[in-house]
Amino acid sequence: MTTHSNTPAGWYPDPQGASQLLRWWDGSQWTDHTNQAPQDATAQAAAQGQQVPQQPGQAAQFSKAPAQAAPAAPAADPARVQRQVQQQAGVHPTSQGGGTLFTEPVLVVNQKAKLIELTNEYSVMDQSGNQLGSVVQVGQSTIKKVARFVSSIDQFMTHKLEIRDAHGTPQLLMTRPRKFMKSRVVVERPDGQVVGEIVQQNVIGKINFAMNVNGQQVGAIKAENWRAWNFSIVDQSDNEVARITKTWEGLAKTMFTTADNYVLQIHYQLPDPLLSLVVATALTVDTALKQDSRGLG
Repeated sequence: MTTHSNTPAGWYPDPQGASQLLRWWDGSQWTDHTNQAPQDATAQAAAQGQQVPQQPGQAAQFSKAPAQAAPAAPAADPARVQRQVQQQAGVHPTSQGGGTLFTEPVLVVNQKAKLIELTNEYSVMDQSGNQLGSVVQVGQSTIKKVARFVSSIDQFMTHKLEIRDAHGTPQLLMTRPRKFMKSRVVVERPDGQVVGEIVQQNVIGKINFAMNVNGQQVGAIKAENWRAWNFSIVDQSDNEVARITKTWEGLAKTMFTTADNYVLQIHYQLPDPLLSLVVATALTVDTALKQDSRGLG
């Protein structure tokens, strides 16, 4: 099954004939890692200027589809994601979940690396590197982007992020209203129904957040150090149900880009609305705290 060793590693149409499936080519051979194809995968691979590895006896295929017509392919290397989960975050491999944002026990949240960040973007994967969804900042005005470029004043402005599934369908909307000292994040369904709020409790020492539903606290997010890199997530009885671990992006990324990477480990299947709030926590922590400490101003 190994062919075309000069073909770069990446996601390509499954050579076994599954039209809606992408398979990871590691640069020398096919692997067992697969992913759902957003749309015609052969056109997608060709639009990236890459040759699709074929089984012996098959001619290499190219497509003339324009690049803008193809959605972005899942860019994560499964082996790299697995190292991030197991070696950097210290999370031991667990059984796979249901393949969605709300049924996987481990979510890997990696921010898109940018030298200058004007819009927050994240990829969300499972522990094997399969794409589960994305998070995209929405509603950014030109004025806000300019403010973000020249200063850090945007941290006091309202921010909105959409959590989308692997097909690009919105699942949750997070709004962090303008703030001065403490952050508050409102989590909603796509239809506008409020799920709950994540509210910062303090500004000095180890930062803590309360997770509230209808005015009642159902859980909390507790920083384990003053730099707010790792968090323990507990229920209303103070039992840990999940945890967030910030993983090292590498010296170059840390110094010259805005990328932050996290691993969210959910210990067991949680009921809603607690589950939805926990899924949103890794993104909330980054928006509420880490983004505020970066910028040119």
